[in-house]
Amino acid sequence: KAPDLPILERRNWLIHLHYIRKDYETCKAIIKEQLHETQGMCEYAVYVQALIMRLEGKIQQSLELFQSCAILNPKSSDNLKQVARSLFLLGKHKAAIEVYNEAARLNQKDWEISHNLGVCYIYTKDFKSAEEQLNLALQLNKHDLTYMMLGKIHLLQGDTEKAIDVYKSAVEFSPENTELLTTLGLLYMQLGKYQKAFEHLGNSLTYDPNNFKAILAAGSMMQTHGDYDVAMNKYRVAAYSVPESPPLWNNIGMCFFGKKKYVAAISCLKRANYLSPFDWKILYNLGLVHLTMQQYASAFLLLQIYPSDLRLLLFTLTNLDDADNGRRSHEQAVLLDESNPLVNLNFAVFLYNQGDKKAALLQLQEMERKVNAQVENNSNTDFDPELVEMAQKLGTALQAGENLYWSKLGKDSKTSQRSSSSKPSSSQQPLGTNQALGQAMSSAAGYSKSMQITAEPEADVSSAPSPPTVTPGEPEDEDEETAEPAKLKEKKSKPKAAAE
Repeated sequence: KAPDLPILERRNWLIHLHYIRKDYETCKAIIKEQLHETQGMCEYAVYVQALIMRLEGKIQQSLELFQSCAILNPKSSDNLKQVARSLFLLGKHKAAIEVYNEAARLNQKDWEISHNLGVCYIYTKDFKSAEEQLNLALQLNKHDLTYMMLGKIHLLQGDTEKAIDVYKSAVEFSPENTELLTTLGLLYMQLGKYQKAFEHLGNSLTYDPNNFKAILAAGSMMQTHGDYDVAMNKYRVAAYSVPESPPLWNNIGMCFFGKKKYVAAISCLKRANYLSPFDWKILYNLGLVHLTMQQYASAFLLLQIYPSDLRLLLFTLTNLDDADNGRRSHEQAVLLDESNPLVNLNFAVFLYNQGDKKAALLQLQEMERKVNAQVENNSNTDFDPELVEMAQKLGTALQAGENLYWSKLGKDSKTSQRSSSSKPSSSQQPLGTNQALGQAMSSAAGYSKSMQITAEPEADVSSAPSPPTVTPGEPEDEDEETAEPAKLKEKKSKPKAAAE
């Protein structure tokens, strides 16, 4: 004869059976009977009831029940772990850390305690302690989630190289984890290592051909290199799985823009804007398309909402013949970007066209100071010939003399300087702002530059693709060494589109 179970534990097997079957209503009815018979002293019944409460979103009630379990069995680390978990879900991270530490004293070899402690420390911004706890968790037992949280810490600290090392170790441990492969591919894209990025994204798509994040990232990379048709084929696959994705329609719209199908581009971008009305990148791209179609009023309304690149806004104001706001915008652009000489050059051209030659000369001299500083620091000295030529022409028109850096760059251009000085100023009017539009148009496909890998993996891809300019922050981007020259080089593509 089988031994009789104690009255406190008599229905535990039945409670467990209904719980794992997710038959919660029957489970709660049995728990109620068991607690009535035992006068609330059955630890397992209370524990399962608390788990069901948490699943129903009643976090506070589950916390109280888990605390009752801890009172019934104070030496159980599992009860303390559940108490700490409920505190964490309520946003009480410091209290959760205290309970997890108490649980760690009862069980020092539980990787889950160390992992959750690391997560709590991340929310309290104590990254050093978080890294220690996550490394301890990996020593006890390796898990994909622990690797991802450790990589997240390095990304929050801005150390992309260390994050890549962590994700590489994670991929070696779990080579078929598509989320790890996709995140590692995105990180390589930020550093401009497109070959490695494509390799990892391709591996991710091998294991999961419908992986939306990998498809979007791979398509964005193809779009960056001008392969619009191949990128569109990728986006068609993604549209089946996530048809209401704002980044997807944003990328599709910019593919049409790259193919010069502007009406289709506007249609796709407006759909993306409908799905995400407050995404400034979509508004920026939509303004860029309107600007290319010479619809300056529409472009101004969109670009002024979030003026991430004041140069396009300045170009729009110039074509709207709004000199006062144009001047104020130029002044604001100079204050916001204190290292880019192109901003001062555009301002100098604008002032020269307005007849204020004295102020234009001051801006030209300020541009010269920034250029000399870059030359002394041996950084970003590969200036675009068109930029140099325009600066020489403006210096000649303003009679700035032969001591400018631009005059020393090439003696071969002196002949063109003399001939250009005799031309009327109207021929120089669109130079400064046209460069900004030419740059934006030539780099419209380069929307993987600012892809953010944020704390959550989803956030990394949801920001793709980024606007044509390199934005700060979004551990987002190309090599820092090449980011600034790109701004100067890309302007020479399609300057005619803006010449009005």
